[in-house]
Amino acid sequence: MILYEYPFNERIRTYLRLEHLFLRLSTLVSRDTPLDHHFALATIFEIMEVGARADLKSDVLKDLDKQKQVLNGYRGNPAIAEGVLDKVIAQVEGCFEGLNATTGKAGQALTENDWLMGIRSRIGIPGGTCGFDLPAYFSWQHRSAGARTTDLHRWFSTMAPLADSIHLLLKMLRDSGAPQKVVATAGQFQQNLPQGRTFQLMRMAMDPGLQLIPEISGNRLMVSIRLMRMDADDKMHPALEDGAFEIALCS
Repeated sequence: MILYEYPFNERIRTYLRLEHLFLRLSTLVSRDTPLDHHFALATIFEIMEVGARADLKSDVLKDLDKQKQVLNGYRGNPAIAEGVLDKVIAQVEGCFEGLNATTGKAGQALTENDWLMGIRSRIGIPGGTCGFDLPAYFSWQHRSAGARTTDLHRWFSTMAPLADSIHLLLKMLRDSGAPQKVVATAGQFQQNLPQGRTFQLMRMAMDPGLQLIPEISGNRLMVSIRLMRMDADDKMHPALEDGAFEIALCS
């Protein structure tokens, strides 16, 4: 199944973008080639760009504190295993303390590294990191894979508390949704959202064998999905047949 996600607010949109970048960074750092490590470094710079929002850290801390309060409300519930509850609360508290101890925005400590900032200023220029432009960076790429990996882990460590916090918050958000099977009639699907609840994320699972691509739009009142197909002309065209899939609304 292909899983598509649609955020209903800018905060969750930012979380998803950062999660995407953190997962990409983890994959690239685990490899050995200089090219993979070049793009790992480029990903660190992307994280710094996305994480430049002044209120990002505050939003994450508020969400962690809110989750802790919700979880504490389950204490004494006979349907809840206290041991499991304590473990999850400890995870939330650990993320809160780790993030709260960091200073400034994501990767702010790296801005004091003139060598890294020199690479950052040129990495967005087509071909801007050639050996004749940045000989010191070219030399770094010829160091051993272990040495480069150690450097990348050191630079990423300043962002690790944010990464851990966002991974945990999104996991808890996703776990709050219950999937339901629906059908888009003639490629079109609309659903009014239940009133009295604020949904933050919609998840949509579709069989890749259908070769259909969803165009999703939504707000606090309703969600709309139009199924499309990529044809031989490399253009998207509306699908006119029925299409079945699952959706989950997460709050």
